[in-house]
Amino acid sequence: MVVRNKARLVAQGFCQKEGIDYEETFALVARLEAIRILLAFAASKGFKLQQMDVKSAFLNGFIEEELYVRQPPGIESARFPDRMSREFEMSLMGELQFFLGLQIKQGPEGTFVHQAKYTRDILKKFEMGDSKPMTTPMSTNTALDADDDGEAVDQKEFRGMIGSLLYLTATRPDIQFAVPKCT
Repeated sequence: MVVRNKARLVAQGFCQKEGIDYEETFALVARLEAIRILLAFAASKGFKLQQMDVKSAFLNGFIEEELYVRQPPGIESARFPDRMSREFEMSLMGELQFFLGLQIKQGPEGTFVHQAKYTRDILKKFEMGDSKPMTTPMSTNTALDADDDGEAVDQKEFRGMIGSLLYLTATRPDIQFAVPKCT
C-alpha cells in the first residue's frame, strides 16, 4: 500500500521515452559507498543513527537541463505567485531501521545490514517468489553462451532484473560473481 507519493517534476510526456524513463522516477541519493562509510563510522564510535524526514526538501535539487515549468493549478500563492514556500517542515522518525532498501539493526553487539525485504520484493516483482534457494548461485567454471534456440526475453524486464540484483549485491557477496556474469 502506498502511503504517500512524491514527485520532483512531472513531465508532460514529450521528453520521456517508452521503455527508458516513461514509468520511472529519479531522485538523487547518496552513493551506497557513502552510506556504508556512515554506518561503519557510527558503529565504530558507538553512535545510534536517527532518521528524520524533511518535507519538500526534494524541491530544491539542482537540474542541469533547461526546463519550462509552471505551478499546478491550486497551489499558487497570492503573496508569491511565482515561487513556492522555502520553509522546511521536519519530523523525527526514530532510530534508523530502513534506508533505500537496506534494513539496519543497531545494537550493542554491532550494526547489521541486510536486504531481506528487498529480496522478497524483487522476487515477487519478477514472479519468482517460489524459486528454490541455492547455497552457491553459480559455479565459477560456468561459461555462458548465447541460446540461439531459446525463447526471446523482454529486454526491459531483463534490465530491471539485473539492476535489482546489482543493488542486492550491496549485502550479498555470494552473488557478486553471478550477477555481472549474467549481464
